[in-house]
Amino acid sequence: MKAIRVVPGPEGGEVEVQDIPVPVAGPGQVLVRVRASGLNRGEINQAKELRTGNTITTGVEFAGEVAEVGEGVHGWRKGDRVMGHGKGCQAEYVISDPMALIAVPDGMSWIDAAAFPNVFITAHDALVVNGQLKAGESVLINGASGGVAMAAIQIASLMGSKPVIAQSRSAAKLDKLSQYGVDVCIDSSKDDQVEKVMEATGNKGVDVIIDTVGGPVFEANMKSLAVQGRLVNIARLGSATAQIDLAQLWLKRLHLIGVTFRTRTEQERLDCIQACARDMLPFLRAGRVRLPIDRTFAMTDIHAAHAYMKQDQHVGKIVLLVD
Repeated sequence: MKAIRVVPGPEGGEVEVQDIPVPVAGPGQVLVRVRASGLNRGEINQAKELRTGNTITTGVEFAGEVAEVGEGVHGWRKGDRVMGHGKGCQAEYVISDPMALIAVPDGMSWIDAAAFPNVFITAHDALVVNGQLKAGESVLINGASGGVAMAAIQIASLMGSKPVIAQSRSAAKLDKLSQYGVDVCIDSSKDDQVEKVMEATGNKGVDVIIDTVGGPVFEANMKSLAVQGRLVNIARLGSATAQIDLAQLWLKRLHLIGVTFRTRTEQERLDCIQACARDMLPFLRAGRVRLPIDRTFAMTDIHAAHAYMKQDQHVGKIVLLVD
């Protein structure tokens, strides 16, 4: 089968499309014939960081049909349409834990299904599990045009958050977000974030911030939070370092939370997937959840797909077509 692989090197890993053996489902495993796989910035970073060790297959989310069910697996059978979260899934086949799979609703395309798992599982874990968002609470989402951020916007809106505030340095990108549940837009190229947040919340500040930018907005985020506000950091696209005013942390009794799958146990990862499926599948089946697809690429055009993502001009997801 064809797979997107990263070969380690002293200057960083080299991405290649290689032919490797089709895996076989063992006890407690499911083999999925992959039809599409979402592309994520973490895969580009992973390739860049791979200087030693073994060649790896990339990818963390996929959609396709169950091709084989291992001994002891219940709930899935050959031919089931599924989407999932895992490793090594930018390939024609992938092995998955059955608890990492989610049923694809009738009528949903492979492209849309492949765009769902990673961003919605990540956003749900950040916003609901760690951010403890409640109906009626306010939310600010930094770097709002990215996939995880757009998933967080929809989850917040569906949960009754008011207002949902989106921040981006691109006015063009902000113009596209109102249809996904954004109440207030902050154009960081000209607006003062703190002023806009206070204006939108009656000088209270926001209850939850979902941050993918990091250092450049950290101080503004601290000032933008309400008493007992929660700042949940997912990524650090701007910078990984910042200066903290401990008086803000102390006086407002703030909660600073980092989230990642890298330090979770396998059971914790599976719990995240199941929690997202429990809360989001009803909305997905009802057609109330959708993520815009910016562009698709054939799996064999992986270099072009990576180059396009690095331009940072996309809104929504980039998806690789495996079939």
